Amino acid sequence: MSADKTVTVATAKELGLLPEEFEKIKGYLGRVPNFTELSIYSVMWSEHASYKNSIKWLKTLPRDGEQLLVGAGEENAGMVDVGDGLACVFKIESHNHPCAVEPFQGAATGVGGINRDIFTMGARPVAQLNSLRFGDISNPHTQWLVKGVVKGISHYGNSFGIPVVGGEVFFDKCFENNPLVNAMSVGIMHKEDLISATAKGEGNPVYIVGSSTGKDGIHGATFASADVTENSAEDIPSIQVGDPFQEKLLLEASLELGKSGAIVGMQDMGAAGIICSTSEMSEKGHSGMRIDLSKVPLRQQNVEAWEILLSESQERMLIVVKKGMEQVVEDIFRKWDLNCAKIGEVIDEDRLYFYWKGELVADVPASTLVLGGGAPVYDRTYVEPDYIKHLSDATNVPIPDIKEAKEIAKHLSAHPNIASKRWVFQQYDTMVGTKNMSTNFPSDAGVVNLKGTNNAIAMTCDCNSRYVYADPEKGTQMAVAEAARNIVCAGGEPLAVTNCLNFGNPYHEQTYWQFVQAIKGMGEACRRFNTPVTGGNVSFYNQASINGKVEAVKPSPVIGMIGIVQKNNHTTLAFDRADTSIYLLGKRVDDINCSQYMYSYRKIELSYAPYFNLNEEIALQKAVTAMIKSGFIASAHDISDGGLWITLLESAMVNNLGFKISTDKTLRFDSFLFGEAQGRIAVSIRKEKEQDFLAYVKQNGVPCSQIGVTTSGTIEIDGENFGNIADYKLPYDTSLESYLQ
Repeated sequence: MSADKTVTVATAKELGLLPEEFEKIKGYLGRVPNFTELSIYSVMWSEHASYKNSIKWLKTLPRDGEQLLVGAGEENAGMVDVGDGLACVFKIESHNHPCAVEPFQGAATGVGGINRDIFTMGARPVAQLNSLRFGDISNPHTQWLVKGVVKGISHYGNSFGIPVVGGEVFFDKCFENNPLVNAMSVGIMHKEDLISATAKGEGNPVYIVGSSTGKDGIHGATFASADVTENSAEDIPSIQVGDPFQEKLLLEASLELGKSGAIVGMQDMGAAGIICSTSEMSEKGHSGMRIDLSKVPLRQQNVEAWEILLSESQERMLIVVKKGMEQVVEDIFRKWDLNCAKIGEVIDEDRLYFYWKGELVADVPASTLVLGGGAPVYDRTYVEPDYIKHLSDATNVPIPDIKEAKEIAKHLSAHPNIASKRWVFQQYDTMVGTKNMSTNFPSDAGVVNLKGTNNAIAMTCDCNSRYVYADPEKGTQMAVAEAARNIVCAGGEPLAVTNCLNFGNPYHEQTYWQFVQAIKGMGEACRRFNTPVTGGNVSFYNQASINGKVEAVKPSPVIGMIGIVQKNNHTTLAFDRADTSIYLLGKRVDDINCSQYMYSYRKIELSYAPYFNLNEEIALQKAVTAMIKSGFIASAHDISDGGLWITLLESAMVNNLGFKISTDKTLRFDSFLFGEAQGRIAVSIRKEKEQDFLAYVKQNGVPCSQIGVTTSGTIEIDGENFGNIADYKLPYDTSLESYLQ
């Protein structure tokens, strides 16, 4: 076996391994690993691949439910039953570190990777969403990142032919050097067409298919498991390069392959490339592989064996084929003009043997590499951060008069966190495939048609990083609740969750405390909403070390949720006519804490999380679901960023209507308009349905008050003229693009 480089504990440290992990590797092998083997362990035991600092807590999340067909960790993505013999496959993942240094390719390959997770299982992707977080939008560096990320997402998604139906864009100075780019993909398939990511059957051939392999993405998993520094640009070779047109061919070939009867298992080559796919498929099938790396199609010369193993070149799959059906597989990939190379075979032992030009270059037990096998699992200590002790109640600020309230209203409607993200979504194709039902019927969640059925899929991704920073447990419950609320307001019923957990360095006790509390909150909320967690992604090390100063991002556990919508229940957020009654559902409380109003207008950045009560939230959502099914509600829009003011403004702007409301005099004026207390929904009720609606509210004890009516375009609050809807629509529509022209 080649001893290509001398390996010591110092070598292990350079590759991101701890000294005790180096000793563990020696114990597994019974000897000192060579450089290739050490490189294998460095990527497979990286945080990105092994979840070594998070798996203990992830296992506490609810993973069971009648709707689940494939749960967390079982395959490449979660899978739920959506009726009529169909299943929905969905997942969200991060590509944060690559986007920090090369935003275009970082974002593009993030989109490509998450879509491969979906069609690897036999599902056709039908929708994409994304959750994006950047620094101060007035900063030129942030503007460069935004432009690059959005261009990368649109380039790959539009070329691949999958619509973007929803998402969020958030700006905060803590994301200045470490943007968060989370991509979600949703696919549909017949339940019986599931392709498993497994390797079994001694003698079955192993193929690599798709693009050729190069040096891009080498040690990408390790790169994603370290801080961003001023030298991170030197790690650009760790970032993959994507080709969406090649991926489109791979999609069609993979789906055709799935119906051929020739396949045993298939897995996307994402983080850590060939070594990840071979080890995970082998461990799942309780088998091993013998692989000849010299048979891997290459796109450049002077590539070493360890580089081939670790390369994260895009648009590639590893497939295990039924022996004797090789020609069927090769014909399919020849038809689609894609590489299809037999590189090895399955063996009946827990071993991975890798050869290069006739020489054995690595010999490792497959089970020692993967999560749930021999990879290390840590139980980290944690402590409450100091800043928690300095949180305050923001309600001691002066109550604005009407004149100042108009200034606040204009400030919020034009703030980049709240204003229209038109500049972003106009670059995305939202109509390709003709399944998007929300384009001309805007809803709180994206809604995708299931043709030939009475159902559609509602989907959303949500998280308010400020809330989570102030109270990680409660803030994460709010993220789950808002995702469910968005689906309910669209007329759907929540089904299941995927998550993308973005935090700083897990070895920092205060950061790890945020993570633990967030998991506790997510677990409780998901259990109560009956939305099991089907998997996702943990992204640690989202912190920048610049000029010796370390700053972590605000904890951002992004919740991706799907639900089922009966098409006749699909509900818009838009007011549809003048002189329609507007009601506020949910408990009214005096609370302006942690709101965008407090943060950006009052400049108070450290206040308690807003009011939230999980029991009240669940009761409200059940009531709204029942009222939508009964046909009482004309429109529904949840109250979140910017408070009731922004909710009403967004409902009115769609059809250029307005509203006339009266505030609750028992509350602060700014709390009623701009507070972000949770568990509230603004609905419009047509006159002919109003008595039935009120009867239901009274009978079921739903907190409810009529606050006003829709108008033909003017806005009036407590008898005071706040202008015309057009006065707010232009700055709302153009605020973001004014920074990015």
